[in-house]
Amino acid sequence: MNTILLGVLPVFSIIAIGWGLRVSHVIPENAWGPIERLAYFVFYPGFLIPAAWSADFANGSAGALGLSTIAGVCIVAAGVMAVRPFLTITGPSFTSVFQGCLRWNSFVFLPLTVALYGARGSGLAAIVLGALIPAINVLSVLVMAHWGEGQGGGVKKSLAGLAANPVIWSCVIGLSLNLLHVPKPEIVMSALKLLSDAALAVGLIVAGGGLSFIYALSRPVLIGAVSAVKLIVLPLIMYGLCRALGGDATACGIALICGSAPGAAASYVLARQMGGDAKLMAGIVAFTTAASLVTIPVLLAIFGVG
Repeated sequence: MNTILLGVLPVFSIIAIGWGLRVSHVIPENAWGPIERLAYFVFYPGFLIPAAWSADFANGSAGALGLSTIAGVCIVAAGVMAVRPFLTITGPSFTSVFQGCLRWNSFVFLPLTVALYGARGSGLAAIVLGALIPAINVLSVLVMAHWGEGQGGGVKKSLAGLAANPVIWSCVIGLSLNLLHVPKPEIVMSALKLLSDAALAVGLIVAGGGLSFIYALSRPVLIGAVSAVKLIVLPLIMYGLCRALGGDATACGIALICGSAPGAAASYVLARQMGGDAKLMAGIVAFTTAASLVTIPVLLAIFGVG
């Protein structure tokens, strides 16, 4: 348990610093957008490219991890769709419920994985990101297109943005270099290491800066139910599938962290773009982030995978 807390608490401490910087206006409001873009388009590729480039795909656990996380998302998505007729909420609110049950904050997932599992964990994390981000975004866009109010940016614009997603093309570049067995020049890897270190710290500050607790308790029953699915049901499904598919302790731990990572600020942006309930989405993201400080270490301790 001490090892888990040593990995988890520093991560959430930096998230808290980010939130504090936002509410205290130490960093001006108009500076947060450029900081997030810097992290997303520069620092993140600096982490993901070498992680995928160095990953060991010969290990059977890589396949088990990728399949279990994809299958877990599909199972929960199908479950949420199945209960839609029984929910007394509007279409836009349902889109936020759907995103809240599935979408996860990679700015939290990556540092936790690296803190607990080191270099091997970063390689497996790249696999998860490359597999899940396209799948979850496509599912979310389709749901928004059907139930979102007014359609905002529209399906084509959203899917075009998905194709330009730096996380996706960074994983593609790293995987290509890996499969082609391209040598790793020391000067290149050293430069990428500097970007990688910045990605983890700046990403967490951005995650904290994006939190808004104003609406977190506005609909406690609904937000609580969505949070339970996201922070408990999804990670248990992913962990169980990974273990059933033969994943080792590291892969199973990463599956658990992946499923239990809190909601992503990107879901709030999509809700605004495509007519979702943005206020409800902001509440879900804030509440799951705060609650995951408890649920993540508890789940890791229960299953002994930290």
